[in-house]
Amino acid sequence: MNFGYCLGDVAPYYNLILVLVVGFMFLRLFSMQNKGVYLKPWKLLFAALCVYIIEEFLTVFNAIGIANVPRIMNAVLEMIMVILFIYILLLQKEYLERRAK
Repeated sequence: MNFGYCLGDVAPYYNLILVLVVGFMFLRLFSMQNKGVYLKPWKLLFAALCVYIIEEFLTVFNAIGIANVPRIMNAVLEMIMVILFIYILLLQKEYLERRAK
C-alpha cells in the first residue's frame, strides 16, 4: 500500500476525533451564561456537525464491515449539510441587515 491508500483508510477515524473536539467546543459555547451572541446559526451549524458525525460513523461501519449502507446515503447526508449551510448564511445575512437598520 502506498501513503495515499493508508491515509484514506485512517481518515474517517481521525476525522471523528477532530469532530469530537469541535463538538466539545460547541457544548461549551451553548453552556455559557450571558453570551450576547446570535446563536441560531451556531445551533444549525451544530446540527450540520451532528449530520457529519452520522455520516462518518456510517463510513467507518462500512469500512469495518459492521453495516452495509448504500452510497446514496452519504449523498443525502451531504445534501442535508449543504442545505443547512446555505440556510445559516441566509439567516446571518438577514440578521446583519436587521441590525444595520
